Amino acid sequence: MSIADVKKTTEAKMHKSLEALRSDLAKVRTGRAHIGLLDHVQVEYYGSLVPINTVANVTLIDARALGVQAWEKGMAAKVEKAIRDCDLGLNPSSQGDLIRVPMPMLTEARRRDLIKVVKAEAEGAKVAVRNLRRDAMATLKEMLRNKDCSEDEEHRAQDDIQKLTDRHVAEIDQQLSHKETELMAI
Repeated sequence: MSIADVKKTTEAKMHKSLEALRSDLAKVRTGRAHIGLLDHVQVEYYGSLVPINTVANVTLIDARALGVQAWEKGMAAKVEKAIRDCDLGLNPSSQGDLIRVPMPMLTEARRRDLIKVVKAEAEGAKVAVRNLRRDAMATLKEMLRNKDCSEDEEHRAQDDIQKLTDRHVAEIDQQLSHKETELMAI
């Protein structure tokens, strides 16, 4: 393994941590509707649980409501039940073939609780990025011990990995700040 490989794999893993954070933050409800909100809802379909988007079409009706339309007639009731039973606190209602999912207003206390959750998610992402930095630094030290690189190359690589870490941590802070602003907007 070369120094370039260490940098490349570390950057790829840090990027995955960032993407995981984006995904986790998208699931935190802000009072506005977005179609990704129901992505983790599981619906029973012929004896097995499947994601809602495999049995229904999820659309945005307006800023405060989602529309869900099951592809099979008999699935509407199961889809509605799955949405109601999920941990998002949503109360869907059927209007013919369309299931309307209004987004309830968030209270100030609930917003503060959600900010705590978001901060914990961001801190978890920072820890993951720092652990990746630690692993990369250990690999570089091992390469130096095995005489696979010179001390100068190892120091330059460590500086590059630190800059990579700083950049990803700054991106995490930026996403956290954006989500906090979004949560506190009325």
